[in-house]
Amino acid sequence: MASHREGNRRVVLFGRELEQKRLAELVDGIRDRGGALLVRGEPGAGKSALVQAVRQQLGAASLRVLTAAGAEPEQHLPYAGLNQLLHPLRDATAALPATQRTALRTALGLVDGPQPEPYLVGLAVLNLLSEATTPLVLLLEDVHWFDRATQDVLAFVTRRVESEPVVVIATARDGEPTRLDDLPALALAPLDPDSAGELLDAVAPDLDPTARARIIAEAAGNPLALTELPAARTGPLDQAFAARAAELPGAARASLLIAALNDSPALAETVKAAGTDALGPAVAARLVEVDATTVTFRHALTRSAIVRAATPAELRAAHHALAATLNEPGRRAWHRAAATTGADESVAAELEAAADDARRRGGAAAAITTLEEAARLSVTDVRRADRLLRAADLAVESGRRDVVDRLLAEAAKLDLTPRQRALVTWLPTGFDDGVREGAAGATELVTLAGTVAKDGDLELAMRIFWSTAMRCFWVEPGAAARERITAIAGELPVDPADPRMVAIAAYVTPLERGAEVVTALRELADRTDADPTVVRFLGSAALQVGAFDLAARFSAAAQPGLRAEGRLGLLSRALAVQAWSHARLGDLATALPAAEEAGRLAAETHQPYVVGLARAVQAEIAALRGDSEQAEKLAVEAERVGLAAGARPVLATVQLARGLAALGAGRHADAVAALLRVFDPADPAYQLALRCYVLPELAEAAVHSDRADVVRGLVAELSDAPTTSPALHHGLRYARAVLAADEEAEDLFRTALDSAAWPLERGRLQLAFGEWLRRRRRAAESRPVLRAARETFDALGVTGWSERAARELRAAGEATPNREPDALGDLTAHELNIAQLAAEGLTNREIGQRLYLSHRTVSTHLHRIFPKLGISARGELGAALRRQS
Repeated sequence: MASHREGNRRVVLFGRELEQKRLAELVDGIRDRGGALLVRGEPGAGKSALVQAVRQQLGAASLRVLTAAGAEPEQHLPYAGLNQLLHPLRDATAALPATQRTALRTALGLVDGPQPEPYLVGLAVLNLLSEATTPLVLLLEDVHWFDRATQDVLAFVTRRVESEPVVVIATARDGEPTRLDDLPALALAPLDPDSAGELLDAVAPDLDPTARARIIAEAAGNPLALTELPAARTGPLDQAFAARAAELPGAARASLLIAALNDSPALAETVKAAGTDALGPAVAARLVEVDATTVTFRHALTRSAIVRAATPAELRAAHHALAATLNEPGRRAWHRAAATTGADESVAAELEAAADDARRRGGAAAAITTLEEAARLSVTDVRRADRLLRAADLAVESGRRDVVDRLLAEAAKLDLTPRQRALVTWLPTGFDDGVREGAAGATELVTLAGTVAKDGDLELAMRIFWSTAMRCFWVEPGAAARERITAIAGELPVDPADPRMVAIAAYVTPLERGAEVVTALRELADRTDADPTVVRFLGSAALQVGAFDLAARFSAAAQPGLRAEGRLGLLSRALAVQAWSHARLGDLATALPAAEEAGRLAAETHQPYVVGLARAVQAEIAALRGDSEQAEKLAVEAERVGLAAGARPVLATVQLARGLAALGAGRHADAVAALLRVFDPADPAYQLALRCYVLPELAEAAVHSDRADVVRGLVAELSDAPTTSPALHHGLRYARAVLAADEEAEDLFRTALDSAAWPLERGRLQLAFGEWLRRRRRAAESRPVLRAARETFDALGVTGWSERAARELRAAGEATPNREPDALGDLTAHELNIAQLAAEGLTNREIGQRLYLSHRTVSTHLHRIFPKLGISARGELGAALRRQS
């Protein structure tokens, strides 16, 4: 049996010894590693008592405790929970990097600043906690009632505290979803009969046997019920609390209701709104606790019971009193709304202003809720629809599909303007780039964009056009749809050289307008003042037209700005493009960590198709490194995502990875079967642009499996494409050389080698040419070509092809040593990323800021990396990485 003091009352914990032990062990290990735990249970199960027992146990330990408790009335206040939690650390925010400091202080309402991204706020909080001079224990009660913005930040932080001297213990009610549901959980089951009886005897020792048996049965193992029901004359707990409140004097009841509805525990606000300090009887009735500045309900059930028992007139009066008292516009607007019985445009306007303020602080969820309430109070259909659609737009940005569907269904019932109807059609396409059942198709969207543009709303038209273009990447709309998109885009009053129009042309017509896109991209490559979002678009456009060097350049250039702004959703996309491009260029040391980070951030930002694309690139990298088992494992994972909604780039890259793995194993027929799927319009792996960039693999496999005629037809078809795509023309040169008759092949190989600009491209040509020479009994000529190929593959880490080049060299009569095991293979992709950044000279703090980790986590990774590379100091990293590459 364990016990502690909570406030001024004695709470005895019966039957919770194992739960207490688990929490104590978590806290005891804080100096070695951090951790987080979510304690769940029904109301009254003892969650708060357990947390308070842990707090008491900390006692004089050299730990610092930060606390915050969710309250139902505060859910609409952005970062209300975070404000509570971090109040003792506000002064320490001055030491944060400038962008993080501004983001956090703006979110907390301490300064006016640019709208902060939630992940940048999360990084600021992580660093603030990790910089504390003593280990921290965060006790978070009723997190299901924290505002969404606070929950998002806490979810970000708890995923990253393992290496920090920080322990997070959170509580939530059973059945209430939270953003912390991925944490390890500790469930508080009802007390067993013996423990229940022991607890009841401790709080009510004089009960007669009949009453004792009745209370034990009614309480059903609930500790709070066992402690409260002996003093009650009614059954359920909420009725017991409501009955106790009903017996209070009128002034005390009114004050208690005001306190229950107030979205702040401030005693002064309750007293001012009530017009009197009348809470004494409520304290005596053990409903609330009052100190010099705050009113605290002894249990959340008490608060909710008092609100439910009030009449509508009493509720309106209490809200009106609070609205008349408060000086904060947002809080006042909510209480005015609750006191209003019908439509009221002035209150709706106040709420809309409060939503704007919440959004400026990064509280998108609070803004959505507030706009929805403003819509409820709107006088006209036009204003109501405007507010619902603004809320839906924010919900799309926040990834809340269920909220969007509900808001749009409500808006669709109204008499809408043409622009509003356009939004109802377009907004659902904001999820997964429109690849979802029921979303508008490309033809419908482009027609909509043209109509909106003619009505004068060019900004909305461009947003719809971009959605349409993205659809052409993930799914195949058909030639007619692509032609219509191109035609309507040509009517827009936008310069074709505008980066947005260049990117749209690349997505919609990567072959037909490929030449002008490549030219435009090269002209845009030297711009240094571009928005990172625009630069990311250009990276995607370059990938579409096979300019992988430019795709890598643009996607890398976009990343610093996206990282600094905390835009992790767009960052994951830039990383995926970087990984795809570098894998095709053969730079696996860059591609591997980029793919890993892309997948990790895409999962965190709820972008399943980007996760799938990252996994597919990882499968391709594994195949290039000769690890066919890992390649297939990753391919299966990526394929599962791609098949769920026919995400063609994911499925095309999966088939590329499988084709590479089959080639490495000498299974040429299997490679042909996998790669031909990318060219078949009836196959879900068909992708109009990406098919053009797997010609070398297909040609090689076809030559070795007597399928050359199939590839010759594809070469003839693609040779007519009016594009200057570097990747396509490399593929065509390679394919022509390996497919050519003997009298033409040598000249074609040499011409292709003269034009080969990318290392992997050149290495593969050398390997194919060397094989061709050796098979024609020109072994002496083949050796320098094969040797150069092997050196290229060794430098790139393309293990599978390096071994193949070595076998060819031996067959040509040159002894070549086996390559030493690659120590880089012992590093995870995440560790490789950190090692590369450290080798570039970045400090742990700078690495942490770039990767959204704390500097302690970076330090932990480096201590794991050093022995894997056989080094003992940071200064040796550069040489170790160069040796391995």
